Amino acid sequence: MFPLRLRPRSRTTRRAVRALLLPLFAGLALAGLPSTTAQAASSLGNGGFEAGSAATPTPADWSTYSAANQHAASYTEAGGRSGGHRLSHWSPSAYQVETYQYLSGIADGPWTLTAWVRSSGGQNSAHLALRNCGSAEQRTALPVSTSSWVRIVTSVTVTGGQCTISINSDARAGHWINVDDITFAPGRTGVPAKGADVSSLPKSEALGGVYRGSGGAAGDGLAILKSHGMNHARLKVWVNPADGWNNKPRVLAMAKRVKAQGMKLLVDFHYSDTWADPGAQSRPAAWAGHSYEQLKADVRAHTHDVMSALKAQGTTPDMVQIGNEINGGMLWPDGATAHWPQLAGLLNAGHDAAKAVSPTTAVALHLAKGGDWAGTRWWFDNAVAQGVRFDVIGLSFYGYWHGTLAELQTTLDNSAARFGKPVFVAETAYPFRLGSEDTHTDIIDQESELIPGYPATPAGQAAWLADITSVVEAVPNGRGLGVFYWEAPWTAVSGNGWDPADPGSGNGWENQALFGYDDRALPAADWFKHR
Repeated sequence: MFPLRLRPRSRTTRRAVRALLLPLFAGLALAGLPSTTAQAASSLGNGGFEAGSAATPTPADWSTYSAANQHAASYTEAGGRSGGHRLSHWSPSAYQVETYQYLSGIADGPWTLTAWVRSSGGQNSAHLALRNCGSAEQRTALPVSTSSWVRIVTSVTVTGGQCTISINSDARAGHWINVDDITFAPGRTGVPAKGADVSSLPKSEALGGVYRGSGGAAGDGLAILKSHGMNHARLKVWVNPADGWNNKPRVLAMAKRVKAQGMKLLVDFHYSDTWADPGAQSRPAAWAGHSYEQLKADVRAHTHDVMSALKAQGTTPDMVQIGNEINGGMLWPDGATAHWPQLAGLLNAGHDAAKAVSPTTAVALHLAKGGDWAGTRWWFDNAVAQGVRFDVIGLSFYGYWHGTLAELQTTLDNSAARFGKPVFVAETAYPFRLGSEDTHTDIIDQESELIPGYPATPAGQAAWLADITSVVEAVPNGRGLGVFYWEAPWTAVSGNGWDPADPGSGNGWENQALFGYDDRALPAADWFKHR
């Protein structure tokens, strides 16, 4: 993300001109009434805002509604995403304005609105809406703050042959949105997987961790998340961790709970005794000194063993990850990306073992740095060239490390198109406050580390999740699979720290959990109810 003070270069000059024109435009409209009334049409008109009139700020085919003397806050100006113009909402004083287009004579059924947007942030509300369509109004908020164009979508079921497309701003003085290249077409979008990693939950509970619903009643942490709409759970599996958690028996027990809640299951094979990520891919102690051929056998046997046990108890995973954040490969040094043929052999050993147990289980490959399209392309180009078999692409995306929402969108869109696979955000998180609950310094604990526009508040955390989901939902051709939050229930509980070999280690992530320091589910948990 970019600081709020950054604007398109024409912004300062345009503001001065707009200030001079505001009194003129305000006189063109009656208070509380549309400044123009467009004729109803059977298809969206002027979605690129290229057609207009010199006599009114309202673009052709669109209408404006606002509070008294605020109609001029909606207008077209130069600087479109693809053409010469865009729709803007802006005023030097606080404003509420709606730009809308009424359609009639359209076919009943699912329809999807697509738009490219950007925003200064700071609005009380800025959203696209589909209303008066014969079913419940559908909304998608504009990303809180982005100076680059981002595509967002929202879907509705039309009954009665009509629908109103609406662009809304409730903003403080000087805040702006840009909208361009709107389309409205048959079809539906959505994010099937709305999940979270809950690997820390059973250990936390065993050590006295408490989880409460938003109303304060204590309960099963997994059930509380399910009640907020969570439908997928992610569990990591280590080989022989020092604390005896996140191993095969523990994952089997937790998998029963996941399936009992009616959730789908993603199992994340780390092929390690501890954390595996771009900076560490250490092999399990039991595999130390093994040759490359033996490592392939180890991967095959371990994957097959865990999968078989899960299947035998009726909890077959719906998806598995072969490795965790394997940008640099796995099982170093043999499986490093410096040895692509060997890495490919290890990945295929895991893939084939999983498919031998459950051919319908999807196999994902998971990288970090979700905003890095060049790095992602390089990695998967090599994987494809080496004959690596996989079904899904997963990416971690932490906005304070991995780039902007626009860069995430580029990586997701291009990955889905280039490799022909569904894509999902395998990990993301955001703080709801600064300041640790235990003695361990949190991963993100300074204002300077935050993403501009997203404060470390419950509302900021919720906005981040909503905006990430909007980007995934907008991946073309329905290839945006979903989002998994990391690590939803990892609250500060003594003994449940980051280091499995050190019971006294602290937790650097509790200020990014979906449960607050009072143990209650945070507003961000309602993100699971996203369309």
